[in-house]
Amino acid sequence: MSKTILVTGGTGFIGSHTVVELLELGNKVVIYDNLCNSSPIVIERIRSIVSATLKDAIPLTFVEGDMRDTAKLTHLFSTYSFDSVIHFAGLKAVGESVKKPLEYYNNNVYGTLCLCDAMNTANVKTLVFSSSATVYGEDALVPYEESMPIGKTTNPYGTSKAMIEKILTDLCTADGQWSVGLLRYFNPIGAHSSGLIGEDPKGIPNNLLPYISQVAVGKLKELSVFGGDYPTPDGTGVRDYIHVVDLAKGHLKALEKISLKGQLDAAGAQIWNLGTGVGSSVLQVIKAFEIASNTKIPYLIKSKRLGDIARCWANPEKSYKDLNWKTNYDLQKMVKDSWHWQKSNPQGYE
Repeated sequence: MSKTILVTGGTGFIGSHTVVELLELGNKVVIYDNLCNSSPIVIERIRSIVSATLKDAIPLTFVEGDMRDTAKLTHLFSTYSFDSVIHFAGLKAVGESVKKPLEYYNNNVYGTLCLCDAMNTANVKTLVFSSSATVYGEDALVPYEESMPIGKTTNPYGTSKAMIEKILTDLCTADGQWSVGLLRYFNPIGAHSSGLIGEDPKGIPNNLLPYISQVAVGKLKELSVFGGDYPTPDGTGVRDYIHVVDLAKGHLKALEKISLKGQLDAAGAQIWNLGTGVGSSVLQVIKAFEIASNTKIPYLIKSKRLGDIARCWANPEKSYKDLNWKTNYDLQKMVKDSWHWQKSNPQGYE
């Protein structure tokens, strides 16, 4: 049965891919986004992708607005009858968060409080939240498991996510009508196989793959590799890279699970890691991209960035068991799709 779902931050990298998956399953989607790190062009690209599946009018609406605009949020919830919310909206750069902590707490934490107030008033109490593996902090042992303690974060971005997780958990404890999925995901890369949507950061990229891609198309001169003396096999940071389409499908599985409140293993907020369980170093990713693109990627190793850690990958067994979700794409497919997106859109959406 078709549901009406609010997707905050739905024009962003992960949000846009999730909107495609929601629409292709027959749901109605309203995107709420302030476009601070995305483009309105995404809306038409999404429509182009799903038009082959949906022969009739595409049930997609876009509303421009900020999470902290309480009047607009109130109007949004009074205009539409939402079944649930998937919450992506927020600032997301680890390094930037160290330099601008107030912006991150204001946007991410306060913005989520405003959303929860609006949801509470409208009696919409089913929410999937875009959290992060950064909540585990630097003392966590790999692979990361959901039962591990969190909070010893290394940067305000991760701290903001941990704060929001605590807020949502407390909300579920106080009101049993709330059903929340906290998705701690790892490093999304790749792009839709059509090449129509992908990662298009404004300014110098903070994430590895768009940085590599922009070097490959000549937009940037060389790749900066932050840290070459980590305690890893080749000295560069190791991360759990996951294809953005696999990640998007994980959101749908989590939404399906928390919407069946009677079938949840426990009341309240449920936590799931979304990752492959495989770690790859920066140099391994560069090599894989060079093979996919047949392009040499010049790089320069620089000092470590504040807030970064050496190793990070998931134990995804709980997601496999609870959500019946598994990743389908390996690293070579991820970088192939990243390259296809960048080659098709050398200047991004603009």
